[in-house]
Amino acid sequence: MALVTGGGTGVGAAIALALAGEGAALCLIGRRSQPLEAIASEARNIGGTATFHCADLSLATGQAELMRQLEQALPQLDILIQSAAAHTMGPVEHGNAAEFDALYHANVRAPYLLAQALLPRLKARQGQIVFINSSSGVTAKPMSAQYDATKHALKAIADSLRGEVNQYGVRVLSVYLGRTATEMQAQIHRKDGKQYKPELLLQPEDVASVVVNALRLPHTAEVTDVHIRPMIKT
Repeated sequence: MALVTGGGTGVGAAIALALAGEGAALCLIGRRSQPLEAIASEARNIGGTATFHCADLSLATGQAELMRQLEQALPQLDILIQSAAAHTMGPVEHGNAAEFDALYHANVRAPYLLAQALLPRLKARQGQIVFINSSSGVTAKPMSAQYDATKHALKAIADSLRGEVNQYGVRVLSVYLGRTATEMQAQIHRKDGKQYKPELLLQPEDVASVVVNALRLPHTAEVTDVHIRPMIKT
């Protein structure tokens, strides 16, 4: 069983479908039911099984309700893909504290609590956790302090967790993405006033291929960090 947050669109959806193609049963998490149902249906069409739960991970109430649902829906778990994320941009001088809090809830608190809640199931199966991070989790940039801070925090969670759970046979992978052709990246381009050319960016399927290959490794090896960026620099 594989649980994928952000499983209705972009990288999360691509990873979910790649896992379904490998025979994994899916549990998809996202904010909107329509894209989740579309990906679940596509997974079923290629021979997989899939369920989904709607949750707004930027809200503490949404996080609590999701944990309650998963207690009943997931008797076991092999793979946890943490792909859901929120984004905002702007100068520190004019930063909005409420937006910063929402980013923290979605990008830091939610993946922390989800890993914590599901860890007993993952340890029981010697499972694997994948944190879909960003190049922003390695290098902070102007106009992006709030988002970059949350991604640096996500890196810290993954690195610390890995040191705690390797002894139980659980592997932890962080994937640091450059600009990827997703809804979020289209929004970023619009905010920057730049033309969006998705064909020049990383494709979600590229990321999915790398993740699935890392998950396939025998348990004598662990990939801890993968950095992926578009081949064509813009």
